[in-house]
Amino acid sequence: MSETTNPRLEAGDWPELLTVQEAAKFLRLTRSTLDHYRCEGRGPIYRKHGARVFYPKPELIQWSERNSYASTSQRIRKDS
Repeated sequence: MSETTNPRLEAGDWPELLTVQEAAKFLRLTRSTLDHYRCEGRGPIYRKHGARVFYPKPELIQWSERNSYASTSQRIRKDS
């Protein structure tokens, strides 16, 4: 088999991956809240490496920004 290089897979190009505990701390949530959100499909995008769960840091930031509110009744809309 010939070995091909995929520039997307270069180590320097990968986003920082945080463990569940690190991601919860970064978002200022408890680990159980983040676990609950993941099980319900309401949490940030994550990756699984075998049985281990990791969160790319940019995904945590995007998820947090998507959950921005101006008041208790009005979500902030981002103009794309």
